[in-house]
Amino acid sequence: PQNKITAIIGPSGCGKSTMLRSFNRMNELVPTAWAEGEVLYHGKNIYDKDVDPVEVRRRIGMVFQKPNPFPKSIYDNVAWGAKINGYQGNTDQLVEQSLRDAALWEEVKDKLDQNGLSLSGGQQQRLCIARAIAVKPDLILMDEPASALDPIATHRIEELMRELAKNYTIVVVTHNMQQAARVSDYTAFFNLGENRAGILEEYGRTDVIFTNPTSQKTEDYITGRFG
Repeated sequence: PQNKITAIIGPSGCGKSTMLRSFNRMNELVPTAWAEGEVLYHGKNIYDKDVDPVEVRRRIGMVFQKPNPFPKSIYDNVAWGAKINGYQGNTDQLVEQSLRDAALWEEVKDKLDQNGLSLSGGQQQRLCIARAIAVKPDLILMDEPASALDPIATHRIEELMRELAKNYTIVVVTHNMQQAARVSDYTAFFNLGENRAGILEEYGRTDVIFTNPTSQKTEDYITGRFG
């Protein structure tokens, strides 16, 4: 749903990250990967032959588990994607607004020429979020964005996600049940089916999934009985 946060939860190996990466055709960058079926985005199958995967990835941004700033200045980290996408506006304003939206501006406004890799882990992740939103996507995919961060940085990322949901649609993969319950509006529980294939066990509003799930397997996972 638009301007909502959807969490994907489930045991390791059930396909959460693979599903997430299918939403912006990142899986096809893996040499052995293949795909069947459709992913409909505004009613259009993004896997149709006439669809440009670069354009898909511009509209559907991604933030990875481990912060991965470019080895460039903080300024260039944010401006880079917009420039290669042909941005014609005021780049200084774009960089400032993106960093403000990522709750990082006040911490870095006096050192925009410093290397992005010089920042702390939590700051690097917020820089990656600023980089993602600078190209004005519709949707932001987050693959365990706080798993490599300490509790304080994790809290800041969670607060940021709730703020960003006012303007963006977010899908987040997380192993952290408390995080899913805190930040998401909807939750999809993936499980391992036959032949260790990932299946969607249950999907619904987060408050319902966590308090009154329809599947016993969902309840067992959420309460820590397996996974």
